[in-house]
Amino acid sequence: MTAAQRSRLGRELFALLAVAQRDVTKLLRDRVRLGVSLAFPILLIAGLGTVLEPTVGRVTGLDSVTLMFTGVLAATLFQSTAAGMMSLIEDRATDFSRVLFVAPVSRLTIIGGKIVGESLVALVQGLGVVAFAVVFRAQIGAAQVLDLILPALACCLLGGAFGVATLSALPNQRAALQVLPFLILPQYFLAGVVAPLRGMPGWLDLVAWAMPLRYAVDLVRAAFYAGRPGYGAAVAESPLLDAAVMAGLSAILLILGAALFVQRERRG
Repeated sequence: MTAAQRSRLGRELFALLAVAQRDVTKLLRDRVRLGVSLAFPILLIAGLGTVLEPTVGRVTGLDSVTLMFTGVLAATLFQSTAAGMMSLIEDRATDFSRVLFVAPVSRLTIIGGKIVGESLVALVQGLGVVAFAVVFRAQIGAAQVLDLILPALACCLLGGAFGVATLSALPNQRAALQVLPFLILPQYFLAGVVAPLRGMPGWLDLVAWAMPLRYAVDLVRAAFYAGRPGYGAAVAESPLLDAAVMAGLSAILLILGAALFVQRERRG
């Protein structure tokens, strides 16, 4: 590698980290956002996990709070990172993105920095979900938490790519606030967040497998229940298939989102 190439690589890395640091700093200054973002997953784990204990426990033979925790963790990481990409639209509205584009760095580096920053924000929220799950007596061991690190990062990457592709196609923040929940909330029901989905009609099962979040939930559960009783009841597909689909979707959505974002910025 030549000196010029090393200099360019260093510049790109510095820009990526600077963009990521900005998003993390925004979270630290916005404690209300952090608290509100944790309220929904806590309610799901504590509320539905307890209410559905007789039904879910009887059907799956698993602890419903623990099962709910794995689904909610994946969904929280995915949704938080996806929603965090809304800062792209906020920056566009304030012309901050134009300031970024003046810098001699790749557009992919800027978007990558956004994903890294919002992934770190989502991981902080994920730690909060783990802590509250322990408080609500979910059956979680330290080794299992470590096993969840790579799947958690994969959930963040997929959510970030999904957010970039979705939000880059929208004209303004108002449209994003209307469209993004419409795209994410159905995935909570069709991704098996509450419990693994089995025995659905063929057409509905086909729709469910078209949901990106379903692969994230299944991968998290595969890592959590690996080598434990109940693995077959908690996991729907091969974790290798889940990982492959998530990697492919992340790459496709990231490339598509970056192209749409750059195109819209040039038109603006």
